[in-house]
Amino acid sequence: MDRLKCMLVFVKVTDCGSFAAASEVLNLSPQMVGKHISMLEEHLGTRLLNRTTRRQNLTEVGRMFYERCKVVLAAADEAEAVAQEMTAMPRGVLRVNAPVTFGAYGMSPLVVDYMRRYPDVQVELTLSDRYVDLVDEGFEAVIRIGPLADSALIARKLKPYQLIACASPRYLAEFGTPVRPEELIDHQCLGYTYWSRSSEKEWTFTKGGKQHAAEVNSRLQSNNATALLSAALGGGGIILGAEVVLGSYIASGQLIQVLADYQAPAREMYLLYSPNRYPTQKLRRFIDAVMAEYG
Repeated sequence: MDRLKCMLVFVKVTDCGSFAAASEVLNLSPQMVGKHISMLEEHLGTRLLNRTTRRQNLTEVGRMFYERCKVVLAAADEAEAVAQEMTAMPRGVLRVNAPVTFGAYGMSPLVVDYMRRYPDVQVELTLSDRYVDLVDEGFEAVIRIGPLADSALIARKLKPYQLIACASPRYLAEFGTPVRPEELIDHQCLGYTYWSRSSEKEWTFTKGGKQHAAEVNSRLQSNNATALLSAALGGGGIILGAEVVLGSYIASGQLIQVLADYQAPAREMYLLYSPNRYPTQKLRRFIDAVMAEYG
């Protein structure tokens, strides 16, 4: 006996009010509908429907069983939908938001690789350092740096957004290399200004569990990390920037890390998305890619 099929027939008979009406919906003969009901009652050892030639109604057991059958059938439909979704190829437009610097240097290469693997997906990568509302602004995933406010969104913690201090060989040859954070006051430090506040006046480093708050002098300030990077490469000063951005320039010798014995600040970083019980394949695969790279 196919119990799910019998449950489905029983629910349809109850909803439609008769064997004949259910048989039309299910594309079965009335005799076959009656056979499914009989098998179900025999299996359960109780009557589910009181029926006469003119009418039918549920028994007390039948009413309880009817409600549970609807739950079981809905769960079976959901399970099939999940299985079908998992085998489907990601497709459609994926809208992602990320902070400007991390988005340009950290997310862009990941997105290119993601699109190469899933050619039916288009990605709209919007970069902004302001707070965006994922739901109201129509984003499916958001990268956020810094502490999180209470939210109904799902937050997946990523690697910390690590900062390091660097300068070009030209600058260090001309002005010397600081060996302690306190010496930064005598150097040109390139200041990053946020959309909501001005440049930081102190850079904080840690060594041996002790914090060192170094006062900095920033003659050049900008709200764009690429502009500060260009200034640093040109010998304009010491930059405190993201390791994901500066790492390749250090590897090539264009920049040299300073104060390497000290730990520069690191900020929390998260991937946020809505708590949809069954996310789309394009989002699910994007989450997997981000977590593999930065989780």
